[in-house]
Parts: sequence; C-alpha cells; structure tokens
Amino acid sequence: MDSATVQFDEIKLLEEKLTTSSIPAELRKKAKAQIDRLVRISQSGSFSQEYDSVSRYLDWVVSLPWANKSQDNLSLENAKKILDKNHYGLSQIKERILEYISVVNLKQAESAEHELKAPALLFLGLVGTGKTTMAYSIAEALGRKFGRIPMGGMGDALQLRGRARAYPDAEPGQIVKVLRRAGTKNPVILLDEIDRVTEDAKADIMGVLVELLDPEQNSKFLDHFIDYPIDLSEVLFISTANNTGGVATAVLDRMEVMELPSYTDEEKIIIAKNYLLPREIPSAGLKSSDITIAEDVWPQIVRPLGFDAGMRTLDRTIAGICRKIAKMKLEKQIASVSLTSANLKEYLPTW
Repeated sequence: MDSATVQFDEIKLLEEKLTTSSIPAELRKKAKAQIDRLVRISQSGSFSQEYDSVSRYLDWVVSLPWANKSQDNLSLENAKKILDKNHYGLSQIKERILEYISVVNLKQAESAEHELKAPALLFLGLVGTGKTTMAYSIAEALGRKFGRIPMGGMGDALQLRGRARAYPDAEPGQIVKVLRRAGTKNPVILLDEIDRVTEDAKADIMGVLVELLDPEQNSKFLDHFIDYPIDLSEVLFISTANNTGGVATAVLDRMEVMELPSYTDEEKIIIAKNYLLPREIPSAGLKSSDITIAEDVWPQIVRPLGFDAGMRTLDRTIAGICRKIAKMKLEKQIASVSLTSANLKEYLPTW
C-alpha cells in the first residue's frame, strides 16, 4: 500500500470522526478547514512534516469528549457501601462525598438542566494514610472514570497546559490526555502530590492549578496544543499533599482541605484484619484457611519497625508473611500455619 493510499484512508477516517463527534461548532469549522488543508498536502505527492502535524492535531480534536459524560450513580446507599468497603474510618471525607451526592440529587430533581459545578478537594496527610486510594474509591462510588496525574517532580507548567503547535515537539498537556483516556468530560482527576513540584517551576504550575481548580475559570481551560477552551467545570478534581508548605495560598483557597489523620495502633489492627489480610491472602495464592493469627500477635505485626503514621509498612509486612507461608506450603507441604508470639519471628519479613 503506497503512502498516498494511506493518507487518503487517514483523511477519510478523520472526516468520519468529525461528522460523528459533537465538538463545538466554531472548532468544527476550524477542523474542517484543516482537513481540506490535509487533502491539498496529500495531493502534493511527497512526504510532509506539516501533514503529520495537522493530522495529529485533528486526531486529538475529534477524539476528545466534548459532550460525552458518564451518568453519576447518585445512590447514597451504594456510595456508603463502597467507601466503607475500601476504607475504615475517615468519616469526615465520607460524609463530604455523601453531601455532594445528596446535593446533586436535589438539584437534578429541581431542574434537569441545572449543572452543578464539582468541588475541588485536597486530601492532606502523611505518607500511607490513604489519600490516593480514597480518590479511587470516590470515582468508584460515583461511577465515574478515573485519571491520575503525578505532580511529584513536575518541572514545567506546559506538562499540564500543553505546548503550542508551532513547536516541533508540541503535544497536549496531561489534563487533555486524561480526558481522552477517560472518554468523558466529567471524570475524577487526581492531582497527586501537588506539594512536590520542582521549585523552579512552582510559580507557573501553581498558576495553572488556580485556573484548573477555580469553578469560575475552569469552564474555559485553554490547552495550548488544542487552542480552544475546554469545559472542566464537571470534572471532580482531587489533590493530595503531605503538607501545605509547598502549596500556594491561592491554590489552597480554591479547595476544600480535608486532613487524613495518622492511624492509631488499634485502628491499624482493625484495618489489617478486615482489609489488608483478606486482600493479601488471595494475592499470595493462599486460602483463608491457610493462615490463622493469634490476637496477641497483631500489636507486634503493626509495629515491627516502630511507629509509622500510614499503612504502607503494615501492608508490606502482611504481604511478606503471606509470601513466606506460600513458600512453606510448597517446600514443606504444610496444610496451614498458625502465627503465635512464639513463632512470629519466623514469618516476619527482614529488612
């Protein structure tokens, strides 16, 4: 198949996508003119960098969810069930999500045409306290698509806003990329570790975050590559940070700050029993009957290395115990293991 045939097929596909997509009228007119331009370039019969640039831009424009959105699951009972299934405690955050769902319910009953602007939330807490996993759970509870943008170490605001097509290495920003992957205009987008962007780019990145998180501005967010306002007012933005020291005041002002506290030993034991162990047992190829842990052993499992505010060390410890038991089942053909204070050291991971 020659290049002219390939280009013809590509242009035809773009025309079909343009016809079926629900992009804004002004942008549709602009896209149609770009397709006509592609036809002229392809007729020249030679390879052109301009052809690649224009076709790539059109592919992004027709693939974005300009009008497509997912239907929210507005059942309070369903939301409670999912949040409680995935997280122990954290009642303040759970209550805020239930309030949001309740308001959407009432607003939709009042007027089907009324669009409620999604809040912007900031989960603040130490490492391992459940900030990221809570964001996943909120998306699951609402029945929305989920996208995560890692902010740690980000060194250029253009990574969020995109680079103009005049540059050879132009591409859309992370926000547009998440929207395309989600396929809906109202996903949950997690801006993870916003306090850990590089110092050199902090001012510029915080400026973009203000626009993203401000309900008065994010209905017309401008990505430099797309070069057309994008409505982000229905996106539920959730940010995470270990502390507020690295976050601009203007950004904090546009979010509801919710602190995730450190877990006590008693809470960790409950979480380990009811959440972590039941998840790690099948991950290690075991059955629930393969492992029994005595009550007086749990405090030693919770603090193998001293105090830890989050759950990651505990999660790794339980995973390590399960892996050792899996290995012993194969080597020694044992049927099950019962952990006690006397034999615990044999099963604890060594660091």
